[in-house]
Amino acid sequence: MSMNVDRPWLKRNWIQHTQLMLDSYQKYLGEELISREGSAEQQAQRLFEAPFVVVSHDKRPDPTLNYGNATALELWEMDIKTLCATPSRMTAEPVHRDERKQLLKRTTNNGYVDDYSGIRISSTGKRFFIAKATVWNLIDFKNNYQGQAATFSEWRMLEEGE
Repeated sequence: MSMNVDRPWLKRNWIQHTQLMLDSYQKYLGEELISREGSAEQQAQRLFEAPFVVVSHDKRPDPTLNYGNATALELWEMDIKTLCATPSRMTAEPVHRDERKQLLKRTTNNGYVDDYSGIRISSTGKRFFIAKATVWNLIDFKNNYQGQAATFSEWRMLEEGE
């Protein structure tokens, strides 16, 4: 594997996207998602290695995932390349996609939502329930919408039929 696959926080676009997520989180929620000490590269590494999930998707009408930290990659059972080629709607089962769509609309309208709970599905079909997720809009320094990100630290795997 290349160094940047093992350590994506060394890639310039990954560092820039991390800063976008962290800046937008602070703007909307008035607090830091992680410590902002050190360089942008150190912050990118800290977010990637965080013990909670962080994911984001782009601003297309049918958005594609464009970031997942190590915890997210493990939970969704994907590598970075696969995750970044996945439409974000595919993280929810078809029966839960309308609910997900409403969440994203509510986030777009309000800037963030900090009370989301719902069911998601991994790439291998494992279902899990997430609780107390925060979803926020990604806004660049020119105040342009760039997509949305989500974080959560509470989840549990679901049994068959649950």
